[in-house]
This record gives sequence, C-alpha cells and structure tokens, in this order.
Amino acid sequence: MVIFGFGFLLAYLKRYGFSSIGFNILVAVLGVQWTMFLERFLFPDEREKHLPSILTASMSVVTVLISAGAVLGKANPFQLICMAMVEVTAFCATRWTNVYILEIEEHVSLMHVHIFGTFFGLMASWWLTQPSLRRETGKEGSDATSDLFSMLGTLFLWMFWPSFNSVLVDGVVKKRNAIHNTYYAIAVSTVIAFALSALTNKNGKLQMTHIHGATLAGGVALGFSAHIIQNPWIAMVLGFLAGVIAVLGLYFVKMCLNSVVKMHDICGIHCMFGMSGLLGAIAYVILFVIYNWNNLPVKGYPALIEVGSLSITILVAVIVGFITGILLKLNICKAPPVSKYFDDQVYWEFPHLADGF
Repeated sequence: MVIFGFGFLLAYLKRYGFSSIGFNILVAVLGVQWTMFLERFLFPDEREKHLPSILTASMSVVTVLISAGAVLGKANPFQLICMAMVEVTAFCATRWTNVYILEIEEHVSLMHVHIFGTFFGLMASWWLTQPSLRRETGKEGSDATSDLFSMLGTLFLWMFWPSFNSVLVDGVVKKRNAIHNTYYAIAVSTVIAFALSALTNKNGKLQMTHIHGATLAGGVALGFSAHIIQNPWIAMVLGFLAGVIAVLGLYFVKMCLNSVVKMHDICGIHCMFGMSGLLGAIAYVILFVIYNWNNLPVKGYPALIEVGSLSITILVAVIVGFITGILLKLNICKAPPVSKYFDDQVYWEFPHLADGF
C-alpha cells in the first residue's frame, strides 16, 4: 500500500509522473527507517519485536505520503526529505503521548495518520503557495495515461485498505469485524462516488478525480471504529457520508482553501483524508458513548480522552506543519521557482527533450 498504492495514486499529474512515483518511494523508505529508529527510544516495549516495529513504521509514514499530496510538484527532493524527517518525528511524539500518557489504544493512535498528514501538509503547502498558483495552470492537469496510473493506485489501495484498518486490532472477532465493515464502507463510498460524479457534471459524465478520492474515503472514515461496529448498516452510512463529503468537498472546500485561505491543495487531500478522517474520529466517539451508555459514569472519561487525543493530534500537526513550511522556504532548501513547478524535467533526465530546456 505504501509503495505501490500511494505512489501511483499521486501520479495523476501529466508532467509529474516520474517525480510522483520516484519521490514517493524515496520519502517512504527514509521515513520507515527513521520511524523505526525513533520507536526504539519512544516505545521500548517493542524493541525486540522487529516485525511489528516495521509494521507500525510503515503505517506511520503514511502521514508523509498524505502530506506530499498537498505539496506535490512544489517541493524538491531535499524539501520532501526534510519534511518527512520532521513530520515523522512529530507524529511519533504525538503517538507516544496518546499511547503512554492518554492511554489510547495503539490501533486508534495510528489511525490519526490521515488527520495528522492532512493538516500538516496543508500548513506546509500554505508557505509554498505562490499567488500565481491560485489560478489553474496547464501543468496541473492530467491526461489519459496519468489518470490510468492513478486509478491503478486507487484500485490497489481499495483492495488492501481493510488490512490497513484491521492489522493492529486484537482479537479474531474484532479483526474480522474490521475487515467486513471496511469493505461495506468502501463499497458504498464507491457507488456514491460514481453517482455524485455523474450528477455534478452538466453532461452527466464521470470525472476521474472524484473516483480517485471518494472510493477510498469510506475506508478512511472506518479506520477508528471498524472493529467495534456491530451492524453493517452503520459502516455503510459512514461510507455514504464519507463519499458525499469527498465529492462535494472538492467543489466547496477546495475552492475555499484556494481563494479565501490562499492554500493550494493540489491533490484534494483535505476532502479525501482530512474530512473523512475527522468524520471517522467523531463517529468513533459517538459509537463509544452509545455502546457504553449504561456504564457512562465510568466510560465517560475515556470518551473525553479520545476527544483530547484528537485535539492534540490536530494541534501538533498544524503547529509543526506551519513551522516546517517556514523552514522549507529558507534559501538553503533551494525551492524551485514557480515556472518549474509540476514538471519532471527539473529533476529527471530526458535525453530527447534536453535541448532548449
């Protein structure tokens, strides 16, 4: 999922395919190694468990890959490496706080990757956004080949997202529930993606951008609560809501970010991962309260802890992302000029196109 799925998912820019896939594997493998190094100190109980350590490191680095969607085409490899190191460190520290201080389940703490990566990436992207980027340019578009590669990544993530939501869940029954409920949710969000994509087009045609994001939104929304949901219709409702938010959010939220907040979200990660993740986190707290209603005086405090954990994650992501964006603008990072944004030829050799570039 980390290498193949996210790599091809972000490869939809017609002139940035090499960089999308190549830089993805670069920051992914560096992020996994750095995360394992940090977890040796932050999570000493897992020191001798090499396979679980690799697993949690691979899931933690998803934060970087989501954030990369916000700065895609605007950051050079050195900037991406710096961003990855800082972001992984901040997320590991946040997860340590959630697990050891707030005593949040490890599975739930790792499901914050979507929310953390989104808000971190948006704040970093805010510093890299130039006035000329607030208008659509030809380089930001896609073509048939790039859309096909991106759809390949979407299908790969779609197939294996249930494993992402269930791999750290304890207990056979809960693990099985997580797998089943995730499939219910992504199935519904896929149908909604196709339906709303056709309804929002004046010619009734499907738009590949909607299919890329909304089909995965259901899986993101189920990350927190997939293992505790006891009725399939709840998972299907969450998948429905996530699909609606992912499609309609591309029109309203992205427009607001671009024109009002002056934040350029090239891949629409706020709708695909951020809002869907927030929906899932809120639904998890509500379901936790409902399932423990008869024992609420005892279980009410853990519910507040869950809300506090979510708040800390968002706060750290925003603050550290903002600071990281400032660092990425320093001259030492050698940020590319706007004229070189979204173009592979800045970083990759094209012998047949080299003349005159």
